[in-house]
Amino acid sequence: MKNINQIITHFTDNDLYTFTCQYYILHTYPRAEVRYSFFDRNKFCYPQGFGELLREQVDNMRNILITDDEIKFMREKIYFLPEWYYNFLRGFRFNPSEVHISQDIEGHLSVIIEGKWYSTIMWEMPILSTISELLHIINGDVEKVDRIDEYNRAYEKGIRAFTNGLVLSDMSTRRRFDFHNQRDIIKALKNAYTDCINKLNCNGRFVGTSNVWFAKEFDLMPIGTLSHQIICAEECVSGVFECNYNVMNKWSKCYDGDVGIFLYDTFGDKVFLNNLSKRLAKTFDGLRVDSGDEKEQTEKIITKYRELGIDPSSKAIVYSNALTIDKAIELHRWINGRIKDSYGIGTHLGGQVKNNETSEYFPYSNIVIKLIGFRITETREWHDCVKLSCDKGKTIGNKEKCNYLLKVIG
Repeated sequence: MKNINQIITHFTDNDLYTFTCQYYILHTYPRAEVRYSFFDRNKFCYPQGFGELLREQVDNMRNILITDDEIKFMREKIYFLPEWYYNFLRGFRFNPSEVHISQDIEGHLSVIIEGKWYSTIMWEMPILSTISELLHIINGDVEKVDRIDEYNRAYEKGIRAFTNGLVLSDMSTRRRFDFHNQRDIIKALKNAYTDCINKLNCNGRFVGTSNVWFAKEFDLMPIGTLSHQIICAEECVSGVFECNYNVMNKWSKCYDGDVGIFLYDTFGDKVFLNNLSKRLAKTFDGLRVDSGDEKEQTEKIITKYRELGIDPSSKAIVYSNALTIDKAIELHRWINGRIKDSYGIGTHLGGQVKNNETSEYFPYSNIVIKLIGFRITETREWHDCVKLSCDKGKTIGNKEKCNYLLKVIG
């Protein structure tokens, strides 16, 4: 194996929801401990020695500190986080001992993360993006990319999106081809939006990126709210029927109305919609659709808002489930103004990269890191954490508990 430079070199090369969730955890469950596990949905066999290279990358992250410039940017753009939290970030250090990496004889990769929740939550995005980029480096893919061609393709995607009225954000950090490609994509989208406004009078918008570092570099708004793990952990405290309701209550108290897009599908739409109160529906700006059939989910959401006496057109939906530009355009036309629609696109932007030698796309990762264990303090018992979702392929966790909850939910 070749010597490889450090892949993650910036503290804020991470998605906004990592920081919003971290503050929520410090505010709500400061003593909680958790376990995370890496899942490769393709059951990919990594080259032998890959685990050792990943170990080196993780170990080197202990030296990454937040800078004054990063703090300054976050203060300006992420105004709803208090000053004491930024002081906390100044003292934060990645703890590689929380990360346990192994690889079996066939090449399957195991990554388990365990420790205090407020600390371990920082590992998800850096590890996922490192795994994706590391694999492309080892395979020699990076040398076969035409960076100008990739920029131009991203620019054309942007023009097509904005001229068709899409409100678009980049969400490609976790499975990006590499750091430089994500930078080129964001630059291309920003330039496409500028040209679109100046030359084509389009009505779409480029609203930003989930990646805080690139938001700083390109003076964009960092985009994001919360992740499934918050609801997965709350299920261990409140039960499956009350976890969404209680997270919405606790989140709204923590943020006082800011950060108001709720990710509702952790245990399917039925559990959430049956327990959505008018007060909380009015408190939150809208919902994120991350699984299931988008049109079916949209109709259910619109119907629920109407049942609660809320005008759906005053609310927002953020779509983020394996979208392409064409699929987003088709959805936008179908919605036709009935609700405020926006689109967070990841793999289609940051993962679909062409091999300049063959003109075919490189295979891209289908990887996640999910919460599998939770205890509310270091003295309490451990509980299994699971995620059911509205897609069978996204169900993750202890099978017995998943089956039990599915029976309970009906």
